[in-house]
Amino acid sequence: MQPDEPIEAGRARWQARYDAAFKRDREFRTLSGLEVDPVYGPPGADPRFGRIGWPGEFPFTRGLYATGYRGRPWTIRQFAGFGNARQTNERYKMILGAGGGGLSVAFDMPTLMGRDSDDPRSLGEVGHCGVAVDSALDMDLLFDGIPLGDVTTSMTISGPAVPIFCMYVVAAERQGVPVGKLNGTLQTDIFKEYIAQKEWLFAPEPHLRLIGDLMEFCAAEIPAYKPLSVSGYHIREAGSTAAQELAFTLADGFGYVELGLSRGLDVDVFAPGLSFFFDAHIDFFEEIAKFRAARRIWARWMRDVYGARTEKAQWLRFHTQTAGVSLTAQQPDNNIVRTAVEALAAVLGGTNSLHTNALDEVLALPSEKAAEIALRTQQVIMEETEVVNVVDPLGGSWYVEALTDRLEAEAEEIFARIREMGGGGTMTAGILRGIEDGWFMSEIAESAFDYQRKLEKGDKRIVGVNCHTSTVEEPLEILRISHEVEAEQRRVLAERRAARDRKAVDTALAALRSASRTTENMIVPMLEAARAEATLGEICDVLREEWGTYSEPAAF
Repeated sequence: MQPDEPIEAGRARWQARYDAAFKRDREFRTLSGLEVDPVYGPPGADPRFGRIGWPGEFPFTRGLYATGYRGRPWTIRQFAGFGNARQTNERYKMILGAGGGGLSVAFDMPTLMGRDSDDPRSLGEVGHCGVAVDSALDMDLLFDGIPLGDVTTSMTISGPAVPIFCMYVVAAERQGVPVGKLNGTLQTDIFKEYIAQKEWLFAPEPHLRLIGDLMEFCAAEIPAYKPLSVSGYHIREAGSTAAQELAFTLADGFGYVELGLSRGLDVDVFAPGLSFFFDAHIDFFEEIAKFRAARRIWARWMRDVYGARTEKAQWLRFHTQTAGVSLTAQQPDNNIVRTAVEALAAVLGGTNSLHTNALDEVLALPSEKAAEIALRTQQVIMEETEVVNVVDPLGGSWYVEALTDRLEAEAEEIFARIREMGGGGTMTAGILRGIEDGWFMSEIAESAFDYQRKLEKGDKRIVGVNCHTSTVEEPLEILRISHEVEAEQRRVLAERRAARDRKAVDTALAALRSASRTTENMIVPMLEAARAEATLGEICDVLREEWGTYSEPAAF
């Protein structure tokens, strides 16, 4: 809306969009029976309202859809993965059977680093922080009995994201699912690995090449699939502030937009394939403001800087996970409360999908009981609290709007600093320079140190840790991954290697090697390698041999 537009005109336009989109046949009332409107705004002129606007309209501060959660509730997407593919498949079926709306795959450390389960560097890590995936056959087992054409799947992996994606596509082909109908999200965000999580395979440039190849392939072949989820979650978990998480994440997103444009892609075609992944931390109102500011900043930059013309290309779609770093080993039952508060902040901030952490995740992978409590936390919010009745119910709050404006302003200051590091040119140049100089790592480390200092002084209080420490809790039973899982995974992998067509594997890997030496799109030869049952380690080793590895600069 325009800053000087009469409130009545904006409301009428919003009402028309709402009426055209809304299909659900039910009344929306409070627990006491009071009927509520789908959206609220000022009764008359308000100078702030031009920056807030109406739901479903630029700059999307109040959400992407005119109907909010009335028309489209958020997707309950629980993050899960442990042991081998068969064990994780059973957990997925439990989640879906209990009401989960989508899947999110957690991979173990060897998989995250592009190593096979029988690699000496994988010893003791197989299946421990996620599921082990060595080849497309593991993907077959992972989604056995789960039709990939009907379920959206998110995969949290960055370094070897492209070969993992190829194995996922092969698994869909083997199910008979037309690849063009796949829908889901792949993290693929390599910038945040250099900034925070530190799980990369190569130097930035070859990683960006693979990401660009994937963006081209998906734009042409799998239009509904989102090949790049830009992650702020790991930046926040590393110790950043909310403003740093917001700014670093969106800056990374702008870098990927520049990557797509450098490939000659139409921004209105590829930008809807970008999604985001944010942390929902414990400061309730700051998190709500962060999510609202993120939508507004992204829409404005996409329109005014990168020339996006369609609404979908200006939309910031995001998944949220409650803050793992806020969980405590002391009095772990308190984590249920923390998670509920963080989840509610994500919902009031307009998240499109949500994962709620389990109470025991600070100690181990979630037990089945803890995973169910985490799922039910979302369902209680969705079904019982009536927060879905009104779009952006905190919109117009003096406090929330002031926080939203403040976080937006801080983010813009950080964008300017990043572009300055790149010589005042592209955001990508500034990001690469910041990575090379260790600037991002230094900024996050300073924020983390400041928080820790406040915690030790008692300025920040955590229940059960530095206040209210007396307890009647009993020892918690946690999920433990047996060493037999690793032994079995290694045995099965050896059998697969012996049974496959070695000549087909060698031919496919040779074609992949040849493609890596040219500017050819890498997705097709990598798909052929996955179809031939080349392992993840074999595919990644070919690229390591061609492109080398990377070590970050030392910083003090």
